[in-house]
Amino acid sequence: MKNGSTLQLEIEKASTSKIDSVDFDNLVFGNIFTDHMMVCDYKNGEWRNPKVMPYGPLQLEPSARVFHYGQAVFEGMKAFKDDNGEVWLFRPQENFERLNKSSKRLAIPEFPTEVFFEGLEALLNLDREWIKQGFGNSLYIRPFVIATEAGVSASPAKEYKFLIICSPAKSYYSGEVRVVFAEKFSRAANGGVGFAKAAGNYGAQFYPTNLAKEEGFQQIIWTDANTHEYLEEAGTMNIFFRVGDKLLTAPTNDRILDGVTRKSVITLAEENDITVEVRRVSVKEIVDAAKKGDLKEIFGTGTAATINPVKGFGHDGEKFELEDQEDSYAQYFKTKLMEIQYNIAEDKFGWRYKVKK
Repeated sequence: MKNGSTLQLEIEKASTSKIDSVDFDNLVFGNIFTDHMMVCDYKNGEWRNPKVMPYGPLQLEPSARVFHYGQAVFEGMKAFKDDNGEVWLFRPQENFERLNKSSKRLAIPEFPTEVFFEGLEALLNLDREWIKQGFGNSLYIRPFVIATEAGVSASPAKEYKFLIICSPAKSYYSGEVRVVFAEKFSRAANGGVGFAKAAGNYGAQFYPTNLAKEEGFQQIIWTDANTHEYLEEAGTMNIFFRVGDKLLTAPTNDRILDGVTRKSVITLAEENDITVEVRRVSVKEIVDAAKKGDLKEIFGTGTAATINPVKGFGHDGEKFELEDQEDSYAQYFKTKLMEIQYNIAEDKFGWRYKVKK
């Protein structure tokens, strides 16, 4: 490896596999993990000793700074297997760059590109049998970084651990989803870490989401922290609104995650002559469109679900239901994306990345 001997990838294969004990027809998302993981440590000012090894528990000091100051970032990716048994990733460079962007914001050292991709491919090849063929089957990939240095002084850690773990997944379906527009709580504020995949961003969502569930909603569409007048994200997803035949979505900024699926949907829409307006979308605009019957669809985009339609929404005590659309944009984009991901359709955009054997 070009980076020197300290970054020579080591591979330790698991002595046995647990794959035969897994019921692949009844997977719960994110609960089962493959036989191997990738680990790399940051010490003395450099990343060193990358290793693909058997999946297992970590040993950390109780004073590890991740527990006290939340220095933790992560990514979400998927691997797909086509009908010929070849394995593909979808725009992995985007995920890698966003991981480093998130790390930089949390004062975590950025990870080397070459080590990331060599380790990821080695991991996927060891656990290749965990990636099942068939539309909807995939392997969810979770790269993440945590601060491991012992100590409780309020300062950035000097030691970190980078890991990649993998979990087999089927088609993600969470039933009918109804959302409520946030009127009090905020996901992120100007100048904060909303654009980063920081672990704390998601932990802070759980309480208000639980309150929403008590009211019969499954998720929250977050509004801007200053006025709560503009719609930004939905739960862990970017959000799109179809008003008439036009798509609306909020622009990315330091509050909104620059989603890979979001960018892909915008590109596909433009390629297929569907008008997309990337601009601030007001609560009033969407409520008024719903009352007039002009609001045709709401859908979220993200790695886990790809595209998740929203059946209805609530705001200020009112509830609105959306009718099913025969020409659903959500279904159209989901099919287009998955056909590219599974190597069924032409990839005009160079989004597929083949995992070399």
